Amino acid sequence: MTAPAGFKANGIRCGIKESRKTADLALIVSETPCTAAAVFTGNLVKAEPVKLSMEHIADGKAQAVIANAGNANACTGKQGYENAVRMAKSVSEELSVPVNDVLVCSTGVIGQQLNIEAVEKGMKELCSGLSVQGHIPAREAILTTDTVYKEDEIRVDIGGHTVTIGTMAKGSGMIHINMGTMLGFITTDCAISSAMLFSALKESAAATYNCISVDGDTSTNDTLVIMANGLAGNPEISDKGSGYKTFCAALTELNERMARKIAADGEGAERLIECCVAGAADDRAARTLAKSVVSSNLVKAAFFGRDANWGRILCAMGYSGAGFSPDKVCVSFQSRAGDIEVCRDGSQIAFDEDRASEILNEKEVRILVNLKDGHGVGKAWGCDLTYEYVKINGDYRT
Repeated sequence: MTAPAGFKANGIRCGIKESRKTADLALIVSETPCTAAAVFTGNLVKAEPVKLSMEHIADGKAQAVIANAGNANACTGKQGYENAVRMAKSVSEELSVPVNDVLVCSTGVIGQQLNIEAVEKGMKELCSGLSVQGHIPAREAILTTDTVYKEDEIRVDIGGHTVTIGTMAKGSGMIHINMGTMLGFITTDCAISSAMLFSALKESAAATYNCISVDGDTSTNDTLVIMANGLAGNPEISDKGSGYKTFCAALTELNERMARKIAADGEGAERLIECCVAGAADDRAARTLAKSVVSSNLVKAAFFGRDANWGRILCAMGYSGAGFSPDKVCVSFQSRAGDIEVCRDGSQIAFDEDRASEILNEKEVRILVNLKDGHGVGKAWGCDLTYEYVKINGDYRT
């Protein structure tokens, strides 16, 4: 998060949830104002911080993001909205940043009021500890049921200047197409207009974060934010020329890495499932088909049992809404253990079930689908559905 020039971060434990013993409040700040863009949950029920951040980022500007774990501040009404405003004001007053340039994110239990007093009490400590090294406590402060932190960076040359993009995210459960209980924060020192930044973020998210499914539930709190302070010194990207294409490609590569990390860390998951569809009518159709496959609980359960039940894959594709020719479909499974074809031209073929089970037993498994209908390609990521997922969510609130 702090790899791009001019960004600092920090994370502390302020005590939002008494039972939590780790950091629960994170802050990311740019030393200068930024162009900014964000995409939010598609759920009609939006958390109060989402509503506030949508208002604050409407002008395409931001300078700080504060995020808490332990409480989603969702379905909390007028008081919840006021608490989100108080979070933003607390940062604004401590750092002398315009309150409208502060974005607010929350994650955790839905339907309970946030302990805003704990947030306000910890603000001085949080802000005074901002540093380049502060990405370490910050990346931990946003976690809920995640088992690992998720952070990465990428560098690219734009106009003879090195541009850096950094990111951190959280996400493990309540993850479905159009994101999930997922908070993603992206920083960059690229000089880029807010219009081009929003365009790049939407384009990138469509092929990455919006192609993940863990459990079929889309959260109330999904937020993916990017802030660009321009300190790399590159000529400002103001149109969709070569600079934009280079930036967008780098952003998409970075976001794909993060999407894979989130899917692999799905609640209770034992293996990452990647579905790669080729030969579709176009890229959008390919992504739709891939998403449908990784979203299927029957497919997820089959992968948990290492059962090469390819019929479930065709079934999931069939109700995706995307057109294709079922009698042309070929399906293979691939992992570090090898690869095996299990379906040809939409029909059964003889294959070694034991060998297929060995291939499906790896930590990362790829479903390769060839439709032979066109040139469209697309990917989506999910995980298997395990007993542990039910255990985690059976008593999540208590």
